[in-house]
Amino acid sequence: MKQLRALCGFTLLSLAVLATARPKAGPEQKCKSGPVDLVFLIDSSRSVRPHEFETMRKFMIDILNTLDIGLNATRVGVVQYSSQVRTEFSLNTHAKLDTMVKGINKIIPLAQGTMTGLAIKYVMNEAFTHEAGDRPKVPNVAVIVTDGRPQDRVAEVAAEAREKGIEIYAVGVARADMASLRAMASPPFEDHVFLVESFDLIHQFGLQFQDKLCGVDLCLESEHGCEHICESSPGSYHCLCLPGYTLNIDGKTCAAIDLCAEGKNDCEQICISSPGSFTCDCNKGFKLNNDKKTCSTIDLCAEGKHDCEQICVSAPGVFTCDCNKGYTLNEDKKTCTPIDLCAEGKHDCEQICISAPGVFTCDCNKGFKLNKDKKTCTNMDLCNTVEHGCEHRCVSTPGSYYCICPEGQLLQEDGKSCGTCKSANIDLVLLIDGSKSVRPQNFELVKKFVNQVVDSLDVSAHGTRVGLIQYSSRVRTEFPLNMYHTADEIKAAVMKVDYMEKGTMTGLALKHMVENSFSEAEGARPSSRNIPRIGLVFTDGRSQDDITEYAKKAKEAGITMYAVGVGKAVEDELREISSEPVEKHFYYTTDFTAISTIAENLKLNVCPEESQGEIEVKDPCACESLVEFQQATMNSLEQLALKLSGMTARLEQLENQLLSRK
Repeated sequence: MKQLRALCGFTLLSLAVLATARPKAGPEQKCKSGPVDLVFLIDSSRSVRPHEFETMRKFMIDILNTLDIGLNATRVGVVQYSSQVRTEFSLNTHAKLDTMVKGINKIIPLAQGTMTGLAIKYVMNEAFTHEAGDRPKVPNVAVIVTDGRPQDRVAEVAAEAREKGIEIYAVGVARADMASLRAMASPPFEDHVFLVESFDLIHQFGLQFQDKLCGVDLCLESEHGCEHICESSPGSYHCLCLPGYTLNIDGKTCAAIDLCAEGKNDCEQICISSPGSFTCDCNKGFKLNNDKKTCSTIDLCAEGKHDCEQICVSAPGVFTCDCNKGYTLNEDKKTCTPIDLCAEGKHDCEQICISAPGVFTCDCNKGFKLNKDKKTCTNMDLCNTVEHGCEHRCVSTPGSYYCICPEGQLLQEDGKSCGTCKSANIDLVLLIDGSKSVRPQNFELVKKFVNQVVDSLDVSAHGTRVGLIQYSSRVRTEFPLNMYHTADEIKAAVMKVDYMEKGTMTGLALKHMVENSFSEAEGARPSSRNIPRIGLVFTDGRSQDDITEYAKKAKEAGITMYAVGVGKAVEDELREISSEPVEKHFYYTTDFTAISTIAENLKLNVCPEESQGEIEVKDPCACESLVEFQQATMNSLEQLALKLSGMTARLEQLENQLLSRK
């Protein structure tokens, strides 16, 4: 008699031996293993010949003869498949063996393809359901009999069926594919995968299947090797673990679930593990809070459990004493004594020493002032004794001074230098934040802010020039300094700017401005003309890159930097961008709706020392403007007189010519 093929490195015993050694089953040998819901899934594809299908029909009947059939015992259903799937009868169709046998004998093969995956899915979703007779808490067993390779995928759907608790036996005949049988069957494969060389030998599986289904409790009768719990199933068993443990890869031993090591805990400081559970504890000097998870410092200072005279310095569970500035800690390490540096002569004041605990300040007698060294004194004529910085003239007052300028010049905002104007033409580049956090409606307010700034400037090709950069995760020049020459053109272009969204790369924008925007190629006037270069950064959040390098390089390049921040803008970044003095170059508001107020207060005009720009007259009534007007008028009159003199000479010449002709 032919032998079964090798499986997983093991050779199945010849089932023929089992067949000859086992007496024929009879009514007195019915399987009494307990209730089972059993479904046969039989391959009726065209490769199964008629006489082979009859052998498969007899194979099912032989197995049924060994089972205790009944609605309260073993229920059986039969499903055949090829390219389609058909239920021949369900688990609740027949309650008696004889009607079940009649149902099997009436089966007509489908004789098409081999869609085994489709059939397994059908059995899982249709055969093992309450409507089809499936019972809760009763083992589900499926026996798949096939003679060929599946024409669809079986591994995934078979795994899903096994996860739903269906124990699958895979019986392959002749041309069946071993890899597919293993993909369908439940583990261990040596108990659930069978391969015979012909349909004539399929009845041998029935004998071994009966042994599996009706055999002894393997958990009780075998060396199962389960470390914790062995759970039996018909003809098989599997190992389980106690709560708090997980089954190892070997399927038998168990390992404690260490929630602490796996980080599956919410202890603030110390996690103490037990199998499947944990408790929290705290470090020394801390106590566990009522939530049994977080810890609080044991603050002896805050609890008043100390005897320090002035300062109690707390550490978890302990404290030390200290003294306020100007006091020294006594030897008892608790009380303090004031330090009088004036009384101890530990000072270098020239005239008056004023003592405070641990420190001193110097002062001067009436009529003297304290010098910059904060120690020595001089008389009150500050113009003659200090570097007052006045460009033209310093005027002393008691304890102070002020600067004045010559007639026809104005004192500038620094209170020291003089000039003929307080505003001038500039090259201005605005960098506006187009990141996602700005949001579209606020971006429209930003554009209105830009136009409000433009309205305050005297824009022309020879006057103030304006360029615009938008940045987010990248930088885009919306228009350079030399593109537009009127305020209306600029404002129209600003309103057409599209919102970029994404990140906030302020450092990248500063780099682009320094390296490109103030180049002559983009419209900046030569530095030799002393036209002030001004950059204005508008942002609503923290930069996602470093701004330090190019904020510094911008100022080193002679660019006067202004920073305007809104909402979540970071003050330290805004200050780092701004030129000195920071207070005059740094603006902030919490709300986009308030940026119009900033635009009203923003003063960008700077008067250069020797600007070669074509300065437009701001105040026609100013003295210097009247002088310029008078000079221009005299020049025009002189040119007009020369023209009149020439015309008179020409008329005299024509008159003489006419007289000579007469």
